[in-house]
This record gives sequence, structure tokens and C-alpha cells, in this order.
Amino acid sequence: MRKKKILVLLVIAGLITLFFYFDLEKFLTLAALKANRDALAEFYLRHRFAAIVIFITVYIVQTALSLPGAAILSLAAGAIFGTVMGTVYVNIGATAGATVSFVVARYLFHDLVQKKFGPRLEQVNKELETRGFNYLLFLRLVPLFPFFLINLAAGLTKMRLRTFLLGTMVGIIPGSFVYCNAGAGLATIRGLGEIVSPRVLGSFALLGLFSLIPVLYQKIRKK
Repeated sequence: MRKKKILVLLVIAGLITLFFYFDLEKFLTLAALKANRDALAEFYLRHRFAAIVIFITVYIVQTALSLPGAAILSLAAGAIFGTVMGTVYVNIGATAGATVSFVVARYLFHDLVQKKFGPRLEQVNKELETRGFNYLLFLRLVPLFPFFLINLAAGLTKMRLRTFLLGTMVGIIPGSFVYCNAGAGLATIRGLGEIVSPRVLGSFALLGLFSLIPVLYQKIRKK
């Protein structure tokens, strides 16, 4: 079992190394997307199914390996597929990739963490088992927490896979829609900082707080 875990770690490290060795990040920039937008759109018109499958696969790999470029991929989805369908494809890719990351983290490190810190994490695990969906929804909606860290950290707890999958799928819809909608008007974007305004961030934070209302209500009721 230990050899299998080491092999998985080596494969992951190898894939990440290849990504940076071949400088694939240069294709995941706003300038590169604008330069190749017409070619990508034409490919989609000629090979619709293949374009969708390739895009979702790339998004899964990017998310599962915690590689840079999620924002550019989401913009690309809006530019190529349109706001609505782009949001759907981003949601599928990001949710699947996050789930892979969650499962791998659980397979590699869950037992070790629980064995070493089990007593200290008992209350945390209990909360996540009963109200994990609300907490995860808050973390997904409030854009203060890195996406990949949430995937890895959740895998080390006793959160149910079904809860993680559903919470991720629902929680990333607003953010995915904002980026895909921006991608649909790609020509007007001069920088990634223009996409998410303070007002949008505030709206996300408010949605995140609403997701915690059932948790707060239950705690108050108990007291």
C-alpha cells in the first residue's frame, strides 16, 4: 500500500514538473487567449463534441493538479461556448477536478492526519459530518480561500464525498458564471482584475454568510 501511495505521489509530481518544464503556463494567459480566440471558436464550430470533451478534460487536469490557469480557462469557456453553456462546462470540469484532488488527498494522507491529530479534530469531524455542506458552501462562495487548498484540506477530514461533490458543484456556480460572462465579452477585458469588482466580491461574501444561517440557527437553538 505504501508503494502505491509513493507511486501516486511520483506521478503527480512528474505531471506538475512537465507542466512547468515545457512552460505550458504561457498558453494560459489573457494575451494568449485573445490571440487564439478565433481559432478556438472555429475549432468548436467544426468539432463541437471534441472541443467540449477536450475543454472539460483540460479543466479536470488543471484543477486536480492545482495548476495555474483556472481563471483563463473559465474566460475561454465563455468566449467559445457562451455564458450559459460555458458555465455548465466549467462547473463539470472544476467539480470533477476538485473531487479527484479530494480523493487523492484522502487516499494519501487522511489516515496519517487522523491518526496523529484525531482527538484534536474530533469536534471538527463531527461538525463536518452533520453540517459539512453549509461550511463547504461558505468556503466556495467567499473568494478568500484558495480553491485547491479547500480540496486538499477537505480530503483530510471526515467530510463525506457526496457532501463535497454537491457543495462544490453548487458553490462554484456564481463565480463560474461571472468569469464565463466576462469571457463572452473577451475583447473588452484588459486585465483579470477588471472581472471581479468589490461589489461582486461583496455579493459572494453575502451569499456565503447566508449559507451559514442554518448552522448558526441550530447552534442558537441548542443553547
